[in-house]
Amino acid sequence: MITLEVCCGSYEDCMNAYKGNAKRVELNSSLFLGGITPSLGSLILTKQNTDLEVICMVRPRGAGFYYTEVEYEGMLVDAKLLMEHGADGLAFGFLHEDKTVDVERTKEMVDLIHKYNGQAVFHRAFDMVDDKDTAIEQLIALGVDRILTSGGYPTAPEGIEVLAHLQAHYGDKIQLLAGGGVHPHNVIELIEKTGLTQVHSSCKEWIVDPTTIAKRNSCSYNKDMYDIVSEDRVRILKEKIDEYGNV
Repeated sequence: MITLEVCCGSYEDCMNAYKGNAKRVELNSSLFLGGITPSLGSLILTKQNTDLEVICMVRPRGAGFYYTEVEYEGMLVDAKLLMEHGADGLAFGFLHEDKTVDVERTKEMVDLIHKYNGQAVFHRAFDMVDDKDTAIEQLIALGVDRILTSGGYPTAPEGIEVLAHLQAHYGDKIQLLAGGGVHPHNVIELIEKTGLTQVHSSCKEWIVDPTTIAKRNSCSYNKDMYDIVSEDRVRILKEKIDEYGNV
């Protein structure tokens, strides 16, 4: 069976993913920053009104994954609150300045998540690591349940050879989730060439907010468009995957 995980930036996104027949979501906020920690409200409403499996992002800001002690302290508090309010797991990533895995912090986060019987997911911070074989061996030893990765490339289809290598050598020890540029037109080739059984997609469309820009030569509030999860795009991708799985 192939699992589709939809990347969501809000409760509304989760509802659209749910209506499109997704079974699992990664819940964030501020997807334009690559996804940061979601609000408790969005998690609570999603768990109350759907049967989705919800993996929550724990990330305090945009940019990379080398955090100060103050940031890390806040991440642990956020992680505990999210798990206490029904998250099925957390996505996170800790690196040192040299872009190697921060083993100590990763272990503490994995232990916290597993205390609540949740899934520990190391996100695409993994893609920034140079030696991926060493990194994945460390993550396996630390008890990480799953890695979200594009194989170190901008998109998963570009990283297909690396993903195939990781699956062949480590797929029996840790789950691998292919994310980045996954669409209906390339998902089957990605699955077939890598052997992965889990894919991650944003399934997004763009919405115009007419209140963003004031009168000509007056103020504006950044861009006038924002992205949301498209129920139709989720359904199309899910149907494509299910059709392949039933062949």
